[in-house]
Amino acid sequence: MWEDLEVTLEKLADDKSKEKPSQDKLGFGQHFTDHMFLMKWNRENGWHDAKICPYGDFTLDPAAVVFHYGQAIFEGMKAYKGDGGQVYLFRPEDNFERMNSSAIRMCMPRIPVDQVLKSLKALLYLEKNWIPESEGASLYIRPTMIGTEPFLGVRPSAEYYFYIILSPVGAYYSEGFNPTKIYVSDEHVRAVKGGVGNVKTAGNYAASLYTSELAKKEGYTQVLWLDACEHKYIEEVGTSNIFFMIGDELVTPPLEGSILGGITRNSVLKLAESWGVKTVEREIAIDEVLAATEDGSLKEAFGTGTAAVISPVGELFYKDKAYSINNGETGELSRRLFDELQDIQGGRREDPFNWVVRVG
Repeated sequence: MWEDLEVTLEKLADDKSKEKPSQDKLGFGQHFTDHMFLMKWNRENGWHDAKICPYGDFTLDPAAVVFHYGQAIFEGMKAYKGDGGQVYLFRPEDNFERMNSSAIRMCMPRIPVDQVLKSLKALLYLEKNWIPESEGASLYIRPTMIGTEPFLGVRPSAEYYFYIILSPVGAYYSEGFNPTKIYVSDEHVRAVKGGVGNVKTAGNYAASLYTSELAKKEGYTQVLWLDACEHKYIEEVGTSNIFFMIGDELVTPPLEGSILGGITRNSVLKLAESWGVKTVEREIAIDEVLAATEDGSLKEAFGTGTAAVISPVGELFYKDKAYSINNGETGELSRRLFDELQDIQGGRREDPFNWVVRVG
C-alpha cells in the first residue's frame, strides 16, 4: 500500500504568497511558509490523500482523540542553504525512523520513510526561497502526527493526519551561541523509565511547562531534569540532551527509557570520538557535577539538539545556589562541535559520516 502512495500538488496562487520576514528578525517558530505536506490514514485505506498544499487550518471534530487522549507525536529537523543555493538536510532518515519508534509506542501508524522523504524534498524545492541564507539561520521542519477520530473512550484512534510545516528561523535562544543559565529542578520531574520519556510526544513538553515558567521567573533559560525516583541523577534539559566535560572525559547520561535519543546527541558522540575525545555514557549525579564545578575538573557543559545545535551552559542553579561553569564562557569543545556541525550541515565541510542529504 505504501508503494502506491501518490502525492498531488495544490499550488498557492502567486498573488496569495506571504511576505517573507526580514532575515535579521526571524526569531524561532514565528513565521510559516506558503505550503505544507499532508496525508491521512485510516484502517481501510492506510496512508492516502497525500498532497503538498497551501498552508492552512484544519477542521477537527471537538471529540478528536488528540484533544482528549494525547495521541500526538512530532519531529524537528532543519534544511540549510549552502553555496550556489544548494539545499541540504541533516540525517532526515534518522528523524523519520525515530518518529516511527514514537508511533509504535503511542499506538499510531508508522510512516513510509522513503516516500515521506521524497515528499519533503519536493516541498523544500517548492519553498526553497523561504530558506534563509544569513549566518546561523535555517528552515525548521516540523513533521507531526495526530489522532483525529472523533470519540470519547480510551483507545487508539482509527484515523490520523500526518503533516509537515516549515518555518524560517534564527537562533533558538535569545543568547545565540553565548552560554545559557540553567535551573536544576529537584521537585518536579519530566519522565520515568518505562513511560514515554524516550518518545517525542506532545505530552512530555506540556509536562515541562510549569517548571519552565518557574525557571524563567528566576532568570534561567531552561530546566535540567533529574531522575524521577531519587531526584539524584541528571537526565536531560527541556529541549536538549546534556554533556559535561569532566577531566578528560565527555560524559552524557545513558539512554535507558526516560531520555529522548537525540540525533544531535548521537552526532556529537561520533564526532568527538573521531577526534580522539574519550566519550562516556553513564549515570551522573548532580552532586558529582556540582563538586566538579568547585574543584575545577568540570571544564565545560553544553546541550545538544536540532533547534540550537550546541548550546553552551555557563551556570547551573540548584537549591538556591548558583554554580558557574568555565567562568560563564563558551568552552573550546563546544565551539569546535558547533562550528563543525554547522559546516557539515551547510555543505561547507567534508561529511565523513554521510549525514547530509542533498535536495535536488
